[in-house]
Amino acid sequence: MIARRAAGRAAPGDQRGTATAPGTAGAPGSEDEEGDGLPPLGGAYGGVLRARLDALHELVGLSRTRVEGETLAEAGRVLDEAAARQRLSARHTVVAIAGATGSGKSTLFNALAGVPVSETGLRRPTTAAPVALTWSEGAAGLLDRLGIPGRLRRRPLAGGAADADLQGLVLVDLPDHDSAVTAHRDTVDRLLGLVDAVIWVVDPEKYADAALHERYLRPLAGHAEVTFVVLNQIDRLGTEAADLVLDDLRRLLDEDGVALGEHGEPGATVLSLSALTGEGVPELREMLGRFVQERTAPERRLSADIDAAAARLRPVYVADGRAGLGERAREEFADRLAVAVGAGAAGEAAERVWRRGAIRACGTPWLRLYRWYERIRAHGSTDPRLHAPVEDELTARQRVEQAVRIVADEASRGLPVPWAQAVREAAQRGAEGLPEALDELTATMGDPAARPPRPAWWPAAVLAQVVMTFLQIFGALWLAGQIAGVVEPLLWPPVLIMVTGIVGGPLVEWACAAAVRGPARRYGQEAERRLREAAAACGRARVLDPIAAELMRYREVREQYVTASGATRVVSRIAGGGAGRAGAGRMGAGGFGGTRFGPARTGGARVR
Repeated sequence: MIARRAAGRAAPGDQRGTATAPGTAGAPGSEDEEGDGLPPLGGAYGGVLRARLDALHELVGLSRTRVEGETLAEAGRVLDEAAARQRLSARHTVVAIAGATGSGKSTLFNALAGVPVSETGLRRPTTAAPVALTWSEGAAGLLDRLGIPGRLRRRPLAGGAADADLQGLVLVDLPDHDSAVTAHRDTVDRLLGLVDAVIWVVDPEKYADAALHERYLRPLAGHAEVTFVVLNQIDRLGTEAADLVLDDLRRLLDEDGVALGEHGEPGATVLSLSALTGEGVPELREMLGRFVQERTAPERRLSADIDAAAARLRPVYVADGRAGLGERAREEFADRLAVAVGAGAAGEAAERVWRRGAIRACGTPWLRLYRWYERIRAHGSTDPRLHAPVEDELTARQRVEQAVRIVADEASRGLPVPWAQAVREAAQRGAEGLPEALDELTATMGDPAARPPRPAWWPAAVLAQVVMTFLQIFGALWLAGQIAGVVEPLLWPPVLIMVTGIVGGPLVEWACAAAVRGPARRYGQEAERRLREAAAACGRARVLDPIAAELMRYREVREQYVTASGATRVVSRIAGGGAGRAGAGRMGAGGFGGTRFGPARTGGARVR
């Protein structure tokens, strides 16, 4: 395996719905945090979210040796935050109030509390440190995680513990996100990565500020379901002007890719109010009450974080096309190896030797004598034209290397860069020593042309050729005897016998050559096939199998990625080549804490 899988982790069904206690699985310092270094997954997470977390956890573990740590950092952060949040109170929802200088977020914070809790005034920036407001007990762990000291933790006055709708709400007033103090902006960025939801407070003058849209709203578009956007200070506008500004704010949010929760659809809540006069504040309290009582904000926030992490990892796990090694590529690789080991030449040589042996065994003695003389003369000659050229060993090595390079490129085509590199490295490792292995294989199999087998009819053909030769000799001696006067003169019988032997010898040789053509071809093809299959088996074991193993690992992590990113949405995008703007906004947006915010643009320029 590429990396160690999580060991000792309980099955999802065993932990689902069970709170994690210190000293048990999922608690800090437990054994589950050791081993692969990833945070344990347990607690109250269940269903699809639990499956996605498990898949993301597995994905990070499987990818460590293939993907750079910096690329996996955001996914690791999401897992860390998921593990940290699940160990804390699930009865509380942490909602941050964020906004620019002078937007009135602290005034809204005090209006929701019913008592002046957060400092307001003309001095900028007014809010220097985050202030927390809790409507019920049991949120100390959450506030400790946010790093809010005890002196900045407050309880509301209006409603008190009797305000049942807001029981479980932890409201945090953040410093100004456009503060001139760098530490304030750093605090905002850090806490936005930890809270469950956020209320963005804008005013009629700076609701289209580029610093807000480009640095926060646009990167956080995927977190629309845990986002409230409040247009404050509508008491400074008329009713018609407030409606126009609110509509323009909705338009800007839509351009940012933020899904708007209208007509019962999930998305961001957009409303207008005046924290100073109290207009619209009860409506916001009612919405917050319903939102808190649902107790789904932490899971929604975590799901959006996973979406953002998966969007960043998409180029690492999603191939451009159909990745893999097809049968055609395998056959072409085997063909190139066969050429490198000379399988075709060996088959042709075996066929020639078979045919030559047949002609040599079944040919006339006079022709065999002449060919023997030619071989003797050619053996002692220095004429380079009489010698077959010998292929250089380096050329065969280059052919093997070229075959490996081509099949590696074919297998890695369309793969994401880390996995394409892994496929090429596996092929290169297999190519080391492959030419020597092929040479050894060829030597082990032997030369098929060295001692070809003889068919059963060869002795009969040789006997027929001996008879034809005997007839020639007998006819010649008979004629010689007649010429010498030893034998009674009778011309036609000896001539007929001698002609029969002279004509019959070449006919027997021609018949043998014709009869051996088919078996010789089959023998050569069999020799080529055996050498080709042996070379292909060697190449498969050394090159194709490692490549297939890397492709199998890629398919495994890609399945985990599909699960982690949301199977239905990702599969449809892969099949359809993309999604609409709303889907792209959700998948492509960064997490609250995962976005590396760039320098903010100051001024009130409208975002277009």
